[in-house]
Amino acid sequence: MRKFGIGKNPSDVLGELASKHKTLRKQIGLTQSELARRSGVSLGSIKRFELSGQISLESLLKLAQILERLNDFDLIFKPTENLKEIEKLFSDKTRI
Repeated sequence: MRKFGIGKNPSDVLGELASKHKTLRKQIGLTQSELARRSGVSLGSIKRFELSGQISLESLLKLAQILERLNDFDLIFKPTENLKEIEKLFSDKTRI
């Protein structure tokens, strides 16, 4: 059962990742078989990923490396650098 809300849910993100991956793979001119050979990820895993979005994190990172997108993962779970500064803006001590 799908829940409704404003934000994305995990299945939305899985589908978007799979679609973007497939588009990028085709733009680069790689077949699923060639990508499997170069990445070390099984052909079955690549097919399943492109159809359903299901893939292990390690396999996803291997595919991202071959597609030259591994650095895109640097932003995932990145802490907010200025969180303390933002908190200061809203503290009672600094209000006029």
